Amino acid sequence: MSIKKILVVDDSPTERHFLTELLGEKGYLVLTAASGEEGIARAREEMPDLILMDVVMPGLNGYQATRTLSRDEQTRHIPIFVCTSKGQETDKIWGLRQGALDYLVKPIDGEDLLARIAAL
Repeated sequence: MSIKKILVVDDSPTERHFLTELLGEKGYLVLTAASGEEGIARAREEMPDLILMDVVMPGLNGYQATRTLSRDEQTRHIPIFVCTSKGQETDKIWGLRQGALDYLVKPIDGEDLLARIAAL
């Protein structure tokens, strides 16, 4: 699968900026959303090749947004990487059960993330 367009869903402006810079420097087109609700809407509008999803956000959290997108006929084919500060094994298992393809714990290691994207 060729990844070109990535949607970053995170309520932290710092995290969105970090990921936008990191991915943009590698030639990816980066879209952002600041909430789970906005992330779902942007995913349906833009049809990105990959979604990086935070968990702890006001309103719809990342688990709920991941579940919604992975069960929607229109967006179920889009891989989702959960990128969160929630590092317990049970958190990871729950994230993968919601439909995430991968689970990364913050702070995100840029080289690790890029390697995982390249492996898709």
